[in-house]
Amino acid sequence: MRSRSVSITGATGFIGWHLAEAFRDTGWGVRAIVRPGNTKPLPGGTGSVEAALGPGPLARAVEGCDVVVHAAGLTRAPRASAFDAVNVSGTRAIVDAANAAGVRLVAISSQAAIGPGSVGCPSREDDAPRPLTAYGRSKLAAEAVVRSRARVPWTIVRPSSVYGPRDRQFLPVFRFASRGLFLQATDPATPFTFIYIDDLVRAVVQAAADEPAADRTMFLGHPDPLTADVLLKQLAAVFGRRYTPRRVPRVALRAAALAGECSWLLGFEPMLDRARLAELDAEGFVCAVDRARDLLGFTAAVPLQEGVERTARWYRNQGWV
Repeated sequence: MRSRSVSITGATGFIGWHLAEAFRDTGWGVRAIVRPGNTKPLPGGTGSVEAALGPGPLARAVEGCDVVVHAAGLTRAPRASAFDAVNVSGTRAIVDAANAAGVRLVAISSQAAIGPGSVGCPSREDDAPRPLTAYGRSKLAAEAVVRSRARVPWTIVRPSSVYGPRDRQFLPVFRFASRGLFLQATDPATPFTFIYIDDLVRAVVQAAADEPAADRTMFLGHPDPLTADVLLKQLAAVFGRRYTPRRVPRVALRAAALAGECSWLLGFEPMLDRARLAELDAEGFVCAVDRARDLLGFTAAVPLQEGVERTARWYRNQGWV
């Protein structure tokens, strides 16, 4: 039987790198689509093809593959126009390329496209969207492009809060914890749906191969939401630090967010800006994961303690903490 093959955008990034490894390890032929002149490393055992952002070059890049997974995207930027140029226009180009090549498409979106959810009222796939940030709005617009423009089978997955080796979003929290500093920037009872990167990529590989996932949108996350306080306590245990949390005053957060906006103007990416502050102010980011379970039989298996331990170990080995 012919081996299946996949083309992946964003394979030099956090999620894309792990996707390339997961498809490779599952027996797929993997082709990373990279920008012309790319010098960033790729996982071993994967091929690569350079392609400019346009339907013509991208169609040639995905030609002959069974599936294209669109994992490339912009998560932080000072202006909405930057998100639109990358997340929306980039998705339009990859959809057109998939149409031209006749290959199935899996698009990596985000819970940010729908917005907050609580334990009592988790976000569901068909809820009315209420994204809080320009990033979330761009991911929602990218989803609309897929649904309206794709003429091939497609699947949209919305990961919850993703963490694991190579991730830089949670890295500052790990660094603070390694020094015994536990800053509560949000209410300690704020709930989140987390997912460890190995669980996420396992679900995407499954969605790429399973017909029930065609033309469907689904959240991906661990079925048990946890609070911000639980995350910090797990970090304290992993780093062998006494857990003495310090609540950051709201006025200090607002000042830091304003300073972050100034940092963008100076060309530096801040840890906190107004978009991040809006997320910290939300009632929580919990999503229901029933659809992935019912359609794919997928359930995230890595508990937070194990995932945090694996992530901390990798950060230590790389000298990141």
